[in-house]
Amino acid sequence: MTTFTTLGVIPALCDALARTGITRPTDIQTRALPLAFQGRDILAHSRTGTGKTLAFLLPLLQRIRKDEAKEQALILAPTRELARQIAVVARPLADTVGIDLVTVTGGATPENQLQKLKRRPQLIIGTPGRILDHHTRGALILSSVRHIVLDEADQMLAMGFLQDMQTLLAACGKPRQLLLFSATLPDAVRRLAKSAMRRPVSINAGSGTVVLDAIEQRIYLIDEDRKTALLRHQLQAFNPYLAIIFCNTKERATTLAYELSRAGLPVEELQGDMSQSARNRILRDFAKGRFPYLVASDIAARGIDIDGVSHVFNYDVPGDVDYYIHRIGRTGRAGRDGLACTYVTPRDIGKLRRIEARIEQPLTKYRPDGTVQTKTPRARKKKVILPGEYRPTKDKLHKQEHGGTNTRRRRAGSTNTRNRKTAKRRKRGRR
Repeated sequence: MTTFTTLGVIPALCDALARTGITRPTDIQTRALPLAFQGRDILAHSRTGTGKTLAFLLPLLQRIRKDEAKEQALILAPTRELARQIAVVARPLADTVGIDLVTVTGGATPENQLQKLKRRPQLIIGTPGRILDHHTRGALILSSVRHIVLDEADQMLAMGFLQDMQTLLAACGKPRQLLLFSATLPDAVRRLAKSAMRRPVSINAGSGTVVLDAIEQRIYLIDEDRKTALLRHQLQAFNPYLAIIFCNTKERATTLAYELSRAGLPVEELQGDMSQSARNRILRDFAKGRFPYLVASDIAARGIDIDGVSHVFNYDVPGDVDYYIHRIGRTGRAGRDGLACTYVTPRDIGKLRRIEARIEQPLTKYRPDGTVQTKTPRARKKKVILPGEYRPTKDKLHKQEHGGTNTRRRRAGSTNTRNRKTAKRRKRGRR
């Protein structure tokens, strides 16, 4: 049986993992850890909720030299929430092996971060914009960094961080180890890997469909003005322990949260106009179950790993297929079952078809009353011939039914004609 010890993890980290209930490695950890310990560059395609955070944290913590007080490893994440989530997992492990860790993200005062960076922490976790800002100030020295992780690289590219990432990679020392983890691998990510990585090893953990098999996906075909009523009904009928309701814009999230609150439902909203302290408080209260329903814009689609999220509702269909994948990935994590309901209006049919093409499977369609919508084949209309009306011959009727000519008879006739002509030519030759 494969264990963390057999994969090369030191006993101190194995004991720290065991204290948190983690004793067996996941598929991505089993495949990535030996290669990372060897110093190889890795391009990992792993679905959300498969444990890829430990797949890059454990090698970094073991390869950092704790007796050298300088920046040695850098982890980049697209959002503050994801960076903080990684730090929550990393901090007890770093304390176990004596590694100094600092989180550098937006939403916090730069002065406090500048004070922490003066002590030259060995591991830095943060977002590209704030890390580049400190590097430009000269407060963060990257020339000594030899280990780099790009987590959710596709999202960082989608958010316009390509130039920032290229600047940071160029500032880091060489030779270096680059670990790139992503739930999807669009062409932009592959181009970045080709330009920045040295003979990378590709890992595709959890091949097949992009979404977790434990997530039941339902599509509700409904008109726009009936979505809020259906959502209220389903929240009461399903009675989820924790549910995230996604909207496409901040304004939609605010409006929907207000309507649900007026209906007497315990709900809070999470969107980009809120301060970082308010966002942290809401996520903390949501994780503790102080309110069961969270209405969010796509700011919460990545990096929010909250135990107990049993339902995800897509109040709006996202325009980007990858956002759909990451939204529903907030439930059904770590092998648990989950339910994702998406409300599709007639204007969203094109988006739905792109989603089905991306995940390579048709999704079950439901009517608002909960019944499954099925397609019934159309019965072919037969022409009724009235008395005295012209009745076509059998040959013409055959052509009408099949929408064309009787090609089988034509081919047979043309073949017989060619055979007769060939026989005549041979007969003349003998004479």
